[in-house]
Amino acid sequence: MPYIPHTDTDIREMLAVANVANLDDLFSSIPKELRLTKPLALPAPLSEMEATKLLSELADQNTNVARTASFLGAGCYNHFVPAVVDHLAARSEFYTAYTPYQPETSQGALTTAFEYQTMMCQLTGMEVSNASLYDGATALAEAILMALHTTNKKKVIISKTIHPEYRATVKAWLDDLDINIIELDFTDGVTSLEALGKKLNDNTACVAYQSPNFFGIIEPVDEIVKLVRKQENTMVISVVNPMSLGLLKPPGEYGVDIVVGDAQPLGNRMSFGGPHLGFMATKMAHIRKMPGRIVGETTDAKGRRGFVLTLSTREQHIRREKATSNICSNQALCAIRTAIYLSAVGKTGLQQVANLNLQKAHYAADQISKIPGFKLAFGGAYFNEFVIECPKNPEQINKKLLKNNIIGGLALKRFYPKLKNSMLLCVTEMTTRQEIDNLVNILSKV
Repeated sequence: MPYIPHTDTDIREMLAVANVANLDDLFSSIPKELRLTKPLALPAPLSEMEATKLLSELADQNTNVARTASFLGAGCYNHFVPAVVDHLAARSEFYTAYTPYQPETSQGALTTAFEYQTMMCQLTGMEVSNASLYDGATALAEAILMALHTTNKKKVIISKTIHPEYRATVKAWLDDLDINIIELDFTDGVTSLEALGKKLNDNTACVAYQSPNFFGIIEPVDEIVKLVRKQENTMVISVVNPMSLGLLKPPGEYGVDIVVGDAQPLGNRMSFGGPHLGFMATKMAHIRKMPGRIVGETTDAKGRRGFVLTLSTREQHIRREKATSNICSNQALCAIRTAIYLSAVGKTGLQQVANLNLQKAHYAADQISKIPGFKLAFGGAYFNEFVIECPKNPEQINKKLLKNNIIGGLALKRFYPKLKNSMLLCVTEMTTRQEIDNLVNILSKV
């Protein structure tokens, strides 16, 4: 059957309205030498059965973590997703839901968003969360814009240990604004406190850091916050891996102003790099500057518990340069998946999963460090990612690993030229001891 539902009669009528004799006349403005004068070199048409078989064969040429051991993280992580997450998120009420502008007909969607917000506040130790953003990178950019609007200052300090793609997003978003962006260098894999102390001044709107940082290392968060607090009206933005908060002290307990990150590790699959789920939580004092949607709890005329979008409306987000933010939507389905995941694993379960990440990563790092020529690049405490200095080009090592059915780590030269022989490796609860030992065995031969 044809995929274009236009009959010959339809086409003639449309050509008449366009006042042209035939389809070729529609392209008369294109020079003849640029037009295709022969049929496309396409294979013969296939039946549905044949097309399905061909697509399956093409898909089998891809490498995936279901059948390949993966030690690649760097912002997108292979975590276990309980079956209940896929089952409930696949309900039509969730995956077909759109904007809940009419609360009286959207109580289910609003309830799930409210529960998501509540759990993100509990996880981060903050007072209020929005109903999600696009991804971790745009969440950081939104947080910095929020700090600029709140403080009315023009300087941003951002650590180089923050994910390089997050920093690139921030620069892109602030490119047309008169904002001074200062990137802080690092010492032994963590933000340089000395450099931070020198760069802070009265015009600093915010300081942004990541912990665990891009290298997987825990930053000296208490010292960073203490330094920033010496400047009046300067905000602290913390980027976090939410999985690590199963073990680490939440940012709200050491006094940050805004917490952002990507909740992909919590119930969302890697899916070739997206969609992801940006989260943001802050203090109640800053709620009116917060972008995105916020779902609040209320009661109806009969005193029954209900939920509504509160404090801001879509119209406030589409006022161009006058808007606090141009984020008009959110990752609702991904946020629902995170809410289901957190509900399913619970507080104790999240601690157990985070501990598995920690213990397995340290086992892997210890074993790799025993191989001649390989050593840990930095000395700080780390969560489930770590940097290894290699005796040869990491990209060459990765090619050998892939031949042995292993996806290696990220070669850091792409983002950090000084770390040209270093590789960022990641271990999660999905990584078995056998896979780690196999990695070590192959690395010992390179």
